[in-house]
Amino acid sequence: MSVAVVACALVGSGATAVRAQGRQNPGRQNQAAGPLEQPGVTPAEVQKMFEAVALVKAQEALKLSDDRYLPFLAKYKALQDARRRTQQERQRLMRELNQLTKDDTGDENQIKDRLKALQDLDTRSETEIHKAYDGVDSVLDVRQQAKFRLFEQQMELQKLALVERAKQANRQQKRIP
Repeated sequence: MSVAVVACALVGSGATAVRAQGRQNPGRQNQAAGPLEQPGVTPAEVQKMFEAVALVKAQEALKLSDDRYLPFLAKYKALQDARRRTQQERQRLMRELNQLTKDDTGDENQIKDRLKALQDLDTRSETEIHKAYDGVDSVLDVRQQAKFRLFEQQMELQKLALVERAKQANRQQKRIP
């Protein structure tokens, strides 16, 4: 099985999930919209699909041969997973802080505990993400490492634009009776 087939399978599985969700809500489905504009597509789903696409696009952007792509793929996926875990944990802690500080009656010890947990997360995630970058860098030459940083910045900007489009499509769909 070629690397391209494996990568396309990753991308296809995200698109299939979106199409399946659209079939579960046929009354809300907009046939003219692409998968990212389909009603009910959450920003998290867009992010997962985008990560799969980034895995595929990275091979071309970094000009990786098939034999170098598989080791890179595993290391890049580990970096994406580390970021996602950190983001989810941060969001959870922020929701807890929001609840505790909503009405000035939250227990100060609980608030301190959540703030400490947030600091600990920052420390742990910085170490974990640095280690994941070291893993990615271990399979790239120095020029590819630089291109990878530029590629990531470019992909992040595209992801933010797509997430915003998905949010707008969901808001518009909620306005339509």
